[in-house]
Parts: sequence; C-alpha cells; structure tokens
Amino acid sequence: MSDTATLNPPAQGRQSAPSSVRRLDGKTVLVTGAARGIGEAIARRCAREGAQVALCDLDRQAAQAAAEALRQEGGLAAGFSADVADGESVRALADAVRRYFGRIDVLVNNAGIVQDAQLKNMRDEQWEQVIAVNLSGVYRCTRAVVEGMLEQGSGSIVSISSIVGLYGNFGQTNYAAAKAGVIGMTRTWARELGRKGIRANALCPGFIETPILAAMPHKVLDEIVGRIPAGRMGRPEEIAAVAAFLASDEASYVNGAVIEVSGGATL
Repeated sequence: MSDTATLNPPAQGRQSAPSSVRRLDGKTVLVTGAARGIGEAIARRCAREGAQVALCDLDRQAAQAAAEALRQEGGLAAGFSADVADGESVRALADAVRRYFGRIDVLVNNAGIVQDAQLKNMRDEQWEQVIAVNLSGVYRCTRAVVEGMLEQGSGSIVSISSIVGLYGNFGQTNYAAAKAGVIGMTRTWARELGRKGIRANALCPGFIETPILAAMPHKVLDEIVGRIPAGRMGRPEEIAAVAAFLASDEASYVNGAVIEVSGGATL
C-alpha cells in the first residue's frame, strides 16, 4: 500500500498571504486529507495566516492542484502524496516535508474514510479499513513527526475526531470506534508531551457541508438540520478557523482539549 511521498514545488520566494491575521508566520503546517473538504479549508486558512503548508492526500494530483490554488492566492504551499494506512509511506512523507520546508511545527490529522454498515452486516474489511486510516493513520502520522517536534522543543498536534466519537452513531461502529480512539490518543499525548512544549488537541465536527453529506438524500439532510439548534449545517471554513487557532501560539495553554464544533447538534 506504500505510495512514495511526492511534492509539487511552489513558486520561488515567500509571497504575502492575503489576510490581516498572520498567527502562523514562520510555521510549517502538515495537513493530511488536504485535497478537499475540511482538510483543504484548514490548509487554506493556515496559508492565509502565514504558514508554509504541506498538503498531503492519497490523491497526488488533487493535492498538487490544491497546493497550486493556494499559491495562486499568494500562499506558500506544496502538494504531497502518502497513504496514512502505510507506515513506510508516512515516514517518507514526514522526511520529504522536513527536507523541503526544514521542519514541521504543526500536524493536522484530518485524513479519514467511511465504510458504514450496521454491526450485523459489517464485514471485517470495512472495520479494518476504517481503523487503519482513521485511527492507526493518526498514530502513524503523529509518531512520524513527534521526534522532530521534541528536538525543536515545540509543536502542535491537531486531530480531527467527530461528535460520533463522543456519542456514537447508528451504522458507524467502525467510525465511532476510530474517532473515540483519536480522542483517547490525544489526551494521552497531551499528558506525555505537554511538558516538552508539544500540545495535542482534538476537534469534533458535527454535520459539515462536505461531498460526503452532499450525496445523502435531501429528506435525510433536512431531518439532520432540524435537530441542530443553529438551524444549519456547518461549513468547512468554520472547522478551519478553530484548527488554525489550536495550531497557533494563541492557544499556548490549550492542551488535551476536545472541542465540539457542531452548532449544538448534541444538545
């Protein structure tokens, strides 16, 4: 399953990011699952706040296209490809990002898949694939960057969990288990690494307007919105805003937090 990490070099020289807020100047941010949806929104927000952004996705061409779009907006970005379910591929990714940008200050664990089925119908392959990407992938990526962060004496790990990891969801045994595991790992890392200058936090998005939800029937989507006190679904940019805060030094005393961003969907 290995997919050698590759990059699409950005234009020479640092360009000014079009934002009045530059909380991430001088930082290198690695975002997995960055070609679309929440990951792309996080990468864009970080670039606009001054970060050098490494966009990683299993889809190499999509990652490179997303990086090019950020460069067109004035950011500094490079596209990489890796399979977070494969340890060798992840190690190659981390090495490639460090060679290109010099360091990794922030890791955003966003890559994820769904393979939904009720427990009685779930195949072992569905369980194993979701755990390999959504849980083990977070472990592998964090393990690959943590030594560099320890050497630097600083770092921020932001992992995208889900409200499903907090409360469960019908037909998502594998997804709920993986996302709950991400929360457990995050809290463990906060304890282990906090005194060494490395923070670990988790975000739990609710129902966000992404291609996955767009494929659902309108009747189902209307029922979901009806249960959200905010009266609407969230936007990827709203998750990105919280992720960028956690990545920044403004969140220097936020460690081990599990932040729900759901419009109150679980109330």
